Amino acid sequence: MQGARVNLKGWQQAAVAFGSAFGALLDPRRADLIATLGETTGKPAFHRVLQRMRNSAEGRDVLLERPRVISTQVSHAWDMPQNTFGAAYAQFMGSRNFSPDDRPPVRFIDTDELAYVATRAREVHDFWHVLFGLPTNLIGETALKVIEFEQMFLPMCMLSVVGGSARFNEKQRTLFFQHYFPWASKAGLKCTDLMSVYYEKHFHEDLEEVRRNWGIIPCPNPKRSSV
Repeated sequence: MQGARVNLKGWQQAAVAFGSAFGALLDPRRADLIATLGETTGKPAFHRVLQRMRNSAEGRDVLLERPRVISTQVSHAWDMPQNTFGAAYAQFMGSRNFSPDDRPPVRFIDTDELAYVATRAREVHDFWHVLFGLPTNLIGETALKVIEFEQMFLPMCMLSVVGGSARFNEKQRTLFFQHYFPWASKAGLKCTDLMSVYYEKHFHEDLEEVRRNWGIIPCPNPKRSSV
């Protein structure tokens, strides 16, 4: 399901983590390096997420059925009526020419169940973009990493915030720390445990209704030019 996995010794894991962290700081757009960093530094966080999912009825369903956010399993979103969560997701993906099949596979987590949790965390990323109303530019991606950190406490998320904000120009930096960062910190804490949500079963529901049900605070749009 997650592709070929690699079992690393402690020193090998540290070396891979260091190398991917250095590369991700140099180029935060390298999704493969960020993914590797998340796996090699995030096992304690993924264990905590797994336990929370086991303690949630909907989370247990996700663990039992192991849905994948891939084109063959989420194509029904494109058939949903306007204003639904599924339609918003389909519009988000289509307008950017994104494919749900583009996520790199999990490689450095050795147990099936934990590897699935890491896969799920990676694959629901675009659902969170839709729910929080965040753009996919550098500011939007960095803000979403703040929310992901609040939800999962993955070290990779905080490093991505550091790396992303280091690449801001002065205008972007001011906008991020005055507007996006305080909102994202609050939004990530206030909402439900988003890893325990079976999103695919809510595609038919009204977008604003699911936001209310899950305690989502969409990002207020600041007056800004191109960022």
